[in-house]
Amino acid sequence: MIELRPYQETLSNQAVNVLTKRRIVYLSMEVRTGKTLTALATLQKIGADRCLFVTKKKAIKSIEEDAKLIGFDAVVTNYESLHKVTEKFKYFVIDEAHCCGTFPKPSKRYKQLKAMIDQNSYVILLSGTPSPEGFSQLFHQFQLHPFSPFAKYRNFYAWAKDFVTIGKTYVGTGQAVNDYSNARWNEIEPYVRPLMLSYTQKQAGFTQTIIENVLTVPMRASTYRMIKAISNDGIYEGKEDVILADTGVKMQSKVHQLCGGTVICENETRQVDNTKVKAIIRKFEGRKIAIFTVYQEEAAMIKAMIPNCTDNPEAFNLNSEATYVGQIRSSREGVNLSSADCLVYYNIEFSALSYLQGRDRATSKDRTTPPEVWFIMAENGIELQIYKKVKAKEDFTNTHFKQWKQSIKPK
Repeated sequence: MIELRPYQETLSNQAVNVLTKRRIVYLSMEVRTGKTLTALATLQKIGADRCLFVTKKKAIKSIEEDAKLIGFDAVVTNYESLHKVTEKFKYFVIDEAHCCGTFPKPSKRYKQLKAMIDQNSYVILLSGTPSPEGFSQLFHQFQLHPFSPFAKYRNFYAWAKDFVTIGKTYVGTGQAVNDYSNARWNEIEPYVRPLMLSYTQKQAGFTQTIIENVLTVPMRASTYRMIKAISNDGIYEGKEDVILADTGVKMQSKVHQLCGGTVICENETRQVDNTKVKAIIRKFEGRKIAIFTVYQEEAAMIKAMIPNCTDNPEAFNLNSEATYVGQIRSSREGVNLSSADCLVYYNIEFSALSYLQGRDRATSKDRTTPPEVWFIMAENGIELQIYKKVKAKEDFTNTHFKQWKQSIKPK
């Protein structure tokens, strides 16, 4: 049986008070501060004997191990497998709960969980980033339970009339749609604050601050020719295949792919430039690294050039010679890569959430050296502009891409 840290003991006691009165509590604890054990301890203290614990696929094994350590019967599943759950549960732990916060329309995973939870249910929401892309994300998370503080609102649109400054945004070919992202926290806070318990890494005693670095790499001349053709004309015709980008979104995606040295052509996906991989090999020789990719072909190229790669976090942490290679979308949440000397973003996603959560994968209370995060960027590529936006907690959109095209001319 594991012994909780003092702050976990305190937080679980506070959570018991909220949960017994309101049936729902939100543990907004930063990455690596021990949300899982705190949540399970809370359930133990209210007399629960079994729960459904919903998380991301790569986090299942570590959560099952935590449940064994604390001696709690947790049925752990991932969001994609919710349709397989047939057992009726009274107690729920919803990990990475922000994943249920899509708006204005509810997500499939929200609907599946909503159907499982009734007024007799007890729900613990967990996330280090409850609203990474705006406070509008909070509505559907709390609405999972019938005793939501926003229960009187029949849907997000009704809620938005009272809590959101509705603006306009442009999608596709310039079509204007309502933008519901600007929710007013000062009006939302009185409703949700009594249900939310927050805790930071600093409060938990983390002494090492993440160090971010950028490594700029000159790509092959042929890569810049392809980027230029795609950016200007929306098409590049090679000897054996064609790269077609007949919409703004496709153009943004193709340029993004090319900056990583791969591209999805009309006939097949191709590796066109391994310059970044070579730069990583030179830069991090002798150091233990975890590499985040965006596209599958990037991972394939890396694995072909770097020995002893794995996408299993547990295997990586146990092997001093291993290199972790995983797509950032599946690795950014619930994954422990704390044995890494450096986290290396081979490419960077358009999502602020991927930046905010991914960079914390190597943090640990027990680290004696600062975790290093490196962003590998193509010289004159798109990555720097993406980095600036996500660092400011904004998603990189097609509007930003168009601005990049106007301001930067690839070689």
